[in-house]
Amino acid sequence: MGGAKKPTAANKDKTAGKETKKSKKEKGESGPKKAEITVIVNEQQAMKIIQNSKVVTVQDLARQIGVKISAANAFLREAAKKGTVKKVGGYSGHHLYQPVSS
Repeated sequence: MGGAKKPTAANKDKTAGKETKKSKKEKGESGPKKAEITVIVNEQQAMKIIQNSKVVTVQDLARQIGVKISAANAFLREAAKKGTVKKVGGYSGHHLYQPVSS
């Protein structure tokens, strides 16, 4: 079933004297800078969704407002710190959040 050919003794001697090629990118050199993308969650829309449901998950909120899960997760964490929502259950990153009654 095929495989890579083993170099002969003559080829080993030829490659021993050569210097190794330097990589295209050496330390200190960098290509063009990537633009940072900032996603802003519409707080009014997100809070309206949260208020209208008994509990909400990060995935559910992300799907309903049309943002990535990481953006929805960051929003819910900040809302929990502010006290507008509270974490009521879940495990291993799949937490349930509930609106705090006014």
